[in-house]
Amino acid sequence: MVNSFKLTRTPQVIFGPGCLEGLPHLLEKFGDRQLVITGADSFQSGSKGKKLFRVLEQGNHILCRGRIIKEPSPADIDDIVTEYSGKNIDVVVGIGGGSVLDASKAVSAMLKTGESVKDYIEGVGTKKYEGIKIPFIAIPTTAGTGSEMTENAVISEVHSDGFKRSLRHSSLVPDIALVDPVLTLDCPPEITAASGMDALTQLIESYVSSKSNAYTDSLAEVAIKLLVSNLTKVYKDGNDISARTVVSYAAMISGITLANAGLGVVHGFASSVGGIIDIPHGILCGSLIGVANRIIVDKLIKDDPGNPALLKYAGLGKYFSENKNLTINQSATAFVDLVEKMVDDMSIPRIGNFGLKTGHLFKIIESTGQKNNPVKLNNEELESILVSRL
Repeated sequence: MVNSFKLTRTPQVIFGPGCLEGLPHLLEKFGDRQLVITGADSFQSGSKGKKLFRVLEQGNHILCRGRIIKEPSPADIDDIVTEYSGKNIDVVVGIGGGSVLDASKAVSAMLKTGESVKDYIEGVGTKKYEGIKIPFIAIPTTAGTGSEMTENAVISEVHSDGFKRSLRHSSLVPDIALVDPVLTLDCPPEITAASGMDALTQLIESYVSSKSNAYTDSLAEVAIKLLVSNLTKVYKDGNDISARTVVSYAAMISGITLANAGLGVVHGFASSVGGIIDIPHGILCGSLIGVANRIIVDKLIKDDPGNPALLKYAGLGKYFSENKNLTINQSATAFVDLVEKMVDDMSIPRIGNFGLKTGHLFKIIESTGQKNNPVKLNNEELESILVSRL
């Protein structure tokens, strides 16, 4: 039986090695004034970025540029909007990791309102964003967040009373997602690992989510198998374009599944921890994914052995295990063992390395959501996840 479900909208998707070369042609239908937002220097200073900007500057384009150095703050968004609000931008193009894509979404919206983005952030501002925006093209250069497929822009303000929240509206789904795995070839191993583990977290959490459905399950199950089979390959050999393509695909799918099935406790921590310490989102997810899933599986085995999520964990464990005679509980645990091995093999840092202290834990636990988690974790279990990765 297939239960009822509803789906969020997705962008027009253009996927495949080399598809970035079609960007100048795509831009023609939007207009001549383009605001291209990138990250620090890696894309702009690399051969692919130099070639793209040279082509754009030689065509009938009026090219504006913005930069996002790390996970965007309201001030970052407001600064770009202030600089370009009077320049009649026709289309915003975000080329970078998830932070760049999220920032670009917010800029495409705020260029129309002319106000501070903080006024419209969920749980922070008091105004309702109505969905008016400038057309937006998302071009990821990492394989992780799946932001090219989603309707939210994550924005942070990091301090003792900080926040990590979203500007959200269905209109913020990019008009076009141009996913070229070639752009990920320049990612260093540590970014490849962190981004990939973010995607894996999103896929697992949406797969075992209490809100999952037949559609998201069919996508997530295949993408998890592909990602687990290929992520350590690209960590060890970043030039393996075949494996890079698979990882980019899985990351893109994670955006669809999270948008339709929701996420779990690790992303609950991403919000509560991310407002207090300055830690890259992918590292936080990658650091917690193994221990969090172990506690979830152990609790399912003990308290809710009939939960469909346990069967999903077990199916994944059986798929990757050489021993096909494992029990359901053994298979589920075997999958968690595999995920924790990936964390160790790719040297995902501990969150204590970024300044998280035991004194932060009470406040974090009190504000950590686990809305779609397959089982409710108590405060002691939440604390143990964090403490084990300090």
